[in-house]
Amino acid sequence: MQVQELKKRVLEAIDEARKEIISLGEEILLQPELGYKEFKTSARVEREFRTMRLEYKKNLAVTGLKAYLPGGSGLGRVAILGELDAVVAPGHPQADPQTGAAHACGHNAQVAAMLGAGIGLWRSGVHKELDGDVVLMAVPAEEPVELEYRRRLVEEGRIRFMGGKQELIALGEFEDIDAAMMVHLSVSKDAKKATVGGTSNGFLAKLVRYVGREAHAGRCPPPGINALNAAMLGLMGIHAQRETFRDEDSIRVHPIITRGGDLVNVIPADVRMETYVRGRSIEAVLAANKKVNRALRAGAEAIGARVEITEIPGFLPVLNQPLLSQLFARNLADLLGEEAIGTETHGAGSTDMGDVMHLLPGIHPYIAAAQGRGHSEEYRIVDRDLAYLVPAKALALTAIDLLVDRAARLREVKAGYKAKYNREEYLRFWEKVVTGGETA
Repeated sequence: MQVQELKKRVLEAIDEARKEIISLGEEILLQPELGYKEFKTSARVEREFRTMRLEYKKNLAVTGLKAYLPGGSGLGRVAILGELDAVVAPGHPQADPQTGAAHACGHNAQVAAMLGAGIGLWRSGVHKELDGDVVLMAVPAEEPVELEYRRRLVEEGRIRFMGGKQELIALGEFEDIDAAMMVHLSVSKDAKKATVGGTSNGFLAKLVRYVGREAHAGRCPPPGINALNAAMLGLMGIHAQRETFRDEDSIRVHPIITRGGDLVNVIPADVRMETYVRGRSIEAVLAANKKVNRALRAGAEAIGARVEITEIPGFLPVLNQPLLSQLFARNLADLLGEEAIGTETHGAGSTDMGDVMHLLPGIHPYIAAAQGRGHSEEYRIVDRDLAYLVPAKALALTAIDLLVDRAARLREVKAGYKAKYNREEYLRFWEKVVTGGETA
């Protein structure tokens, strides 16, 4: 059967399910959950998988799910991903009043698009006519928040990684995948409705604890060792390094103090910080990280305090596969018009989709269906068809391109891709980074 006929059937099926797909996205919008806590959202995805009578796995990386739309022959597997988690934005009108979680980054639209693509392929029956499987993956914990909570999960042996896709890599759930696709919403800034390709920063996370000595802050402060002063000097040391970061490396360091002391009349003896060190390449990140650690240690040394630095795996930089990006852009152009599609450049943010892209070909394009600042109370989806339906269609159409004609395009994508790591090498890399944690 002609490719265009297959695509036509899928588009018709998605259009017929329009209200249902939008309703899915809006329902998830109203029940935001933070990473590794997305139990309601996971259950909602599972209901859709059961409705489609798909074989699926659940409770992967705590809340993740993975379902299979089987093709007519097993010549490859293409994964479509949707992220389950929200961010913390307590002022957002749809924020959870207890947790402050809100879908102020559009992940609810990702899940709706992933399910919408599956609905289109399933209800049209097109998946049976493909020469490979489409895998629908609901992935947890993309937003690297609540580091202390996730650290406890690691210590309890429930996860190995802070990021959900990283954890799925560790579990081997990408071992049977040949290419992976997802779509992220962005804020509309010009006439372009979508951007494809580009790169983004990777990062390394760290927990920092300064340990001093308590003393009465008014009556007898001399015996004390002020851990807050040590932390402040550490922060100033980081600031003093900034002029040494190369512009082309896109370095970002943005620490926060999560505990500054216990009582105002007690010299602070336990002060804690979190920070990321971001950069365009992992080599740039590790080089900047050495400077950051040097500054942190210097703050402790100046005051006579002790500093404990715990390195936590962050995310690797995004590396969109060119041919896969071209296929996706072509389908977007058919849906929106050539003039609506732009090329992404470099973003200073980070995503664990970058980790996936270091093991297999993948794409992470953007659809400009929102307004307001991302991760803030201002963020709103303003075009529901563009947010929920267009990504579902483009993902499904690209899956068809990859898996028709004996999966010829998928083989071409794989031939043009060279993995940076296999799973074992990837795990060893992050293990080496983690064991670089220091106490001074």
